[in-house]
Amino acid sequence: MSTILEQEIASQPEVIARLLERETTRVQQIVKELGSFDYALIAARGTSDHAATYAKYAWAALARCPVALATPSLYTLYSAPPRMHGALVVGVSQSGQSPDIVSVLEEAKRQGRRTLAITNDRSSPLAAAADHVIELHAGAEQSVAATKTYTAQLAAMALLAACMSEQQQLQGEVQLLPEIVSRTLTAAAELKQRAERYRYMDQCVVIGRGYNYATSFELALKLKELTYVMANAYSSADFRHGPIATVSEGLPVVLIMPRGMAFDDMHDLARELQARGAELLLATDEPKAQELATTLLPLPQSMPEWLSPFAAIIPGQIFALNLALAKGIDPDAPRGLQKVTRTR
Repeated sequence: MSTILEQEIASQPEVIARLLERETTRVQQIVKELGSFDYALIAARGTSDHAATYAKYAWAALARCPVALATPSLYTLYSAPPRMHGALVVGVSQSGQSPDIVSVLEEAKRQGRRTLAITNDRSSPLAAAADHVIELHAGAEQSVAATKTYTAQLAAMALLAACMSEQQQLQGEVQLLPEIVSRTLTAAAELKQRAERYRYMDQCVVIGRGYNYATSFELALKLKELTYVMANAYSSADFRHGPIATVSEGLPVVLIMPRGMAFDDMHDLARELQARGAELLLATDEPKAQELATTLLPLPQSMPEWLSPFAAIIPGQIFALNLALAKGIDPDAPRGLQKVTRTR
């Protein structure tokens, strides 16, 4: 019998297709109503924060919209909220229940700023606090580890980027997402047999850059949640500024490196890490990178780089799921965690 987590991973093409069907027209209208703003301030935690990190790249690169990530403790613990002049304030939360994220939007309303919520629960406190709501339509997520709500959040971010850019080509590319994710799931099925190799792994490094900087953090989180591996995430640039000294013979290093503008930098790092004796797990669609991999996390070819995080996280999810099983851990009940986390 498959786990709940496995079922939810497999449901992602359907979830994204449903979101696009039900929210594309709404997002187009929201973008029109929002008009111009100087920058976006996004409040999020955990997996949602990684989706916000993706928006930092997608919104800025495609729509020239600067993005800052909020510091919710300033609004709650310190009661010292910063000025938000010129900001669109966005709250991102699967449950919409976390008080600190809600408090950022409530303060934005007090300062007269426009607000947007991205959530899986339209009846949540976060949705109630916002001027506009984008619903994820992911259905109830029963697994503690978020998978389908993460890629649904990415889809909302990508849809906003495309609409804000006013480029029809980008809006058309977003509609390809269900197919991209479906192809990735098919290609990654073989990872079930590869996870056993890493049964005794207790630490690793996960590296990405550009659009997939967010993917490195999300995959590291999944490994921590599901397998209890101390996985540390970095950009390739930051990793060279000190942490590379931690690489020793046999250290597993996961590199997120699809084709695109960040590939050459990632490929140079992969060769350097191989020379240092690291064991490379590579999420890539590029043959010359695949040659370096001890374990390949396969990605489909012919996808736009800005949408590659949708594909790149899928083999990571599947790898983390099967590594948990190989370690004898129940992926549906990771220790010390609950589905809804309310931080203040």
